[in-house]
Amino acid sequence: MSDPTLKERLAGEVREALRGGDRVRLGALRLLSASITNREKELRHELSDDEVREVAAKEIKRRGESIEAFEGAGRSELADRERAEREAIADYAPEMLSETAVDGLIDEALAATGASEPNDLGRVMGYVMGKARGRVDGGVVQVRVRSRLGG
Repeated sequence: MSDPTLKERLAGEVREALRGGDRVRLGALRLLSASITNREKELRHELSDDEVREVAAKEIKRRGESIEAFEGAGRSELADRERAEREAIADYAPEMLSETAVDGLIDEALAATGASEPNDLGRVMGYVMGKARGRVDGGVVQVRVRSRLGG
């Protein structure tokens, strides 16, 4: 028997969280499942495991933004809940690239696009983000590319 898809694994974990009474984990997994379903409706096809990972990466990014906002507002209990939700869905997100790997992608992008000045930022960003496919924060890449292009 083959390994279950990420969607099948998610459905199983939702059932486990429901049986175990883990409300925070259950809520996070259900939200991820709903986001996957919404994305499938947008694209009009069932998502592959890679596409499920992209959806999970977006959900993790949203949780990170919420954590920052809650901490800034002094709402540590809400920030802690977001952290727990982020941890619950982390298994479904792609593994993040190391700094060395990101630098390697930037080098590759600079060579492939012939970029040499700040106006080439968009081409380099498009190349790197296309290759990274949700495994790196675009803000981090943008800062590094700007410094490399002298911007």
